[in-house]
Amino acid sequence: MSQDLKSAALDYHANPRPGKLSVEITKPTETARDLALAYSPGVAEPVREIAKDPEAAYKYTSKGNLVAVISDGTAILGLGNLGPLASKPVMEGKGVLFKQFAGIDVFDIEVNSESPQAFIETVERIADTFGGINLEDIKAPECFEIERELIKRCNVPVFHDDQHGTAIVTAAGMLNALELQGKRFEDAKVVCLGAGAAAIACMKLLVACGIQMKNIYMLDRKGVIHTGRDDLNEHKSWFANDTDKRTMEDAIAGADVFLGLSGPDLFPVECLKMMAPNPVVFACSNPDPEINPEVALAARDDLIMATGRSDYPNQVNNVLGFPFIFRGALDVRASVINEEMKLAAVHAIRDLAKEPVPQEICEAYGSTGFEFGHDYIIPKPMDLRLLEVVPAAVARAAVDSGVARNPYPAHYPLKSMDDIK
Repeated sequence: MSQDLKSAALDYHANPRPGKLSVEITKPTETARDLALAYSPGVAEPVREIAKDPEAAYKYTSKGNLVAVISDGTAILGLGNLGPLASKPVMEGKGVLFKQFAGIDVFDIEVNSESPQAFIETVERIADTFGGINLEDIKAPECFEIERELIKRCNVPVFHDDQHGTAIVTAAGMLNALELQGKRFEDAKVVCLGAGAAAIACMKLLVACGIQMKNIYMLDRKGVIHTGRDDLNEHKSWFANDTDKRTMEDAIAGADVFLGLSGPDLFPVECLKMMAPNPVVFACSNPDPEINPEVALAARDDLIMATGRSDYPNQVNNVLGFPFIFRGALDVRASVINEEMKLAAVHAIRDLAKEPVPQEICEAYGSTGFEFGHDYIIPKPMDLRLLEVVPAAVARAAVDSGVARNPYPAHYPLKSMDDIK
């Protein structure tokens, strides 16, 4: 990051008022009667109604449109374990994206916990405040236990975006890239560099989409994850391949797909040249990818490439997913965000990329036009049509899979923020 951008970022967060979020009042408070209704004595009436029926909280409070964005600060962006307080700018930023793209209110909560169990218990105790819980920036493998336990204990949907948001957007782009390259998902040989939360979630969702386990080679710092290793945790062992391949060079030879969720400059151009014809490369380490796009495209003119950066085509950006997934889940009051809902989001995002792109979206990106192809395999984050297609798909999947407490909304599909109720 340039010095100018660093200074601008600090100034943006500090001025004219510190932080990026505030609380707004949604009811009149101009008169003595307004205050009597907002607080004592009028507030006693919704209290009594909620005491009789907890579901009334969705009618009389903000619970139904309120998400907690919660972190312990153990895996902040690509910066590592810097503690819960240092994660607050990121959690506020997540709140901005929820509000801007899906009209969802957020409280960001940073938990100073001495153990995963303490974190779980803290979140469990406050969960009833919210309509949903978005876990963020929690290191692996603890994040798996935390999410699993909170799903069991909480009566609202719990979603670790670093796992599932990344996986959903990655799968949508990957399906389209393989289609454009003329490759069958069932036959594609995939090499994944990285074995953390995002990588494991991506691979599990890709398997649900049709990738064959026998065709997946996952690598961690010690090389290929294979059945002969005795140092694998339960999450990595799921991807242990019965193979004699041990190194990146062994695994990448003839591969159709490279997925990087690791660190900068870890995918040598020599390895790229070893891949099968018409390869797909998702180098998602951010801000610096596993291989520089200019270097990759100079080496292979038959390549489709995606990164996590906004200054290159095909940005794998979680904002395509999580605000709209929660919007659909909240609007049907889903008890969980299940696999059916995740797959519905994958296909909604995938299919939108094949639709003609309105001129105003192109202009927002300074482009004369976008068309489904090598440089446009997933929608742009500013595409307002995401609000229309993704929540509708997620809500329908929740209803059809039996986890919705409300029927499919009559005001769906959403056309704009004005439709959010």
